[in-house]
Amino acid sequence: MLSSFLNNNMASKTFHVAKTIFKHSQPYFYPVINGRRFSTAIASGDNEPSFLDSVQIYFNEAAKISGVSEKTLSHMDAPDCSLKVTFPIEVEDDKVEILTGYRVHHSRHLLPVKGGIRFSPRVEEQEVAALAALMTYKCAIVDVPFGGAKGGICIDPKRFTLAQLERITRRYTVELCQKAFIGPGVDVPAPDMGTGAREMAWIMDTFRQFHPNDVNSIGCVTGKPISLGGVRGRNEATGLGVYYGVREFLSYPEVQNATGLSEKIEGKRIVIQGFGKVGYWAAKFFEKNGAKIIGIGERDCGAYNPNGINIEDLYDHLVKTGTFQGASDIDIIDDTLKILELDCDILIPAALERQINLGNATKINAKIVGEAANGPITPAANNILIEKGIVILPDLLLNAGGVTVSYFEWLKNLSHMRFGRMTKKWDELGKSKLVELVENNVGRHLTESERKSIVQGAEERDLVYSGLEDTMVAACQETRSTAVTKNIDFRTAAFVNAIQKIANVYEGSGMMFMA
Repeated sequence: MLSSFLNNNMASKTFHVAKTIFKHSQPYFYPVINGRRFSTAIASGDNEPSFLDSVQIYFNEAAKISGVSEKTLSHMDAPDCSLKVTFPIEVEDDKVEILTGYRVHHSRHLLPVKGGIRFSPRVEEQEVAALAALMTYKCAIVDVPFGGAKGGICIDPKRFTLAQLERITRRYTVELCQKAFIGPGVDVPAPDMGTGAREMAWIMDTFRQFHPNDVNSIGCVTGKPISLGGVRGRNEATGLGVYYGVREFLSYPEVQNATGLSEKIEGKRIVIQGFGKVGYWAAKFFEKNGAKIIGIGERDCGAYNPNGINIEDLYDHLVKTGTFQGASDIDIIDDTLKILELDCDILIPAALERQINLGNATKINAKIVGEAANGPITPAANNILIEKGIVILPDLLLNAGGVTVSYFEWLKNLSHMRFGRMTKKWDELGKSKLVELVENNVGRHLTESERKSIVQGAEERDLVYSGLEDTMVAACQETRSTAVTKNIDFRTAAFVNAIQKIANVYEGSGMMFMA
């Protein structure tokens, strides 16, 4: 199947490296061919920086107080390597479309680099570079030993058939293989907007055809189906990480004093913008733990119920009809961006970047904004929210659950063993002996259901959840400690921690050829 695919698609294309720029001995490649949902909310006029510039502004602010030398900061500032490819895809008889794809390695201070691949008509090099930079800092914050990367293809996946999407995905993977931009020790992609487990399976299969003798080839990508080496808990990881992060910050007295909120999730009024994989799972975990999801925004409209929305019912309706319109027990908000302005305790932007900007920042009525999306708040809006006393939980920390569990999947693939396989029965045996000892001493025997709930050993999902919770709690505590020590906001504190950790790697390794 792959050989026929290659013959059909590669024969018509020739390319050359048009430009190579060296930045710290690492090239930018620009191959040149011969012959989901919310729009980004642009603020009033063109007065606000691009997404890439926004990341740079946040970085610069933190760099000033990081204590890291200018030499090291200049090294971690710009992307290490950028790949741009174009390739033809036959969409109809005698009709060909030329598609453009990107892959950016922001920092290869640790390998492999890690970052998702998105399919969206909005994909362009600046956006990919900004997302790659965020991945670098995100991995550092949660102590995941990866560099940062990102990739994407500029397409609307809804325009293409399943067979066409497979050809597009495989062809893009061929380009990555040819340029050494993919591999379990080089670059490990993951799902992002417009992609999922299906696309990751195609990528893995294509890579394996090029590397048939690589025993670790299954680890070239994460977010795969369970049957193909995926890990249980990956689908919900980002949303669960958002829940763990919000819960942890609510336990801090300074957050409680600033917001007037108690530490309990129960009873909190939550609004979520975006009902894709991240927004849906975040809503599920908040609802499960007693919160009221009073508003949810989607592409065409928003749903509102001050008494709380039934998440599963609304999601089932959305899957069946493609819209919130006609769903029971909700009021429809026609202007979907107005969902951001609802009065609530916690606002979770889980859609796209720049959704909260100069045009609506003064209208935000939340006490906490938790950034489940990447870059949902512009720098100017960020300052306005802080001045209003709103606590912002930054994206590079709060949505790091996805890359954390991707790391677990990568480890599983390299070890070639399911988590818990070697320990589950041993744990159960030890717990059984302890239960028997207690039963004999108190003179009461547990029922079968009681015994099972106590004795049962950890399954893979249990271990993944436990590892994710520990990771998020530790990262939140580090961020809080830096914020308190330096008297800065949580976003700047998270960047400072990331910069210092990356600097330790650069300076510890000696940065070959820099002098």
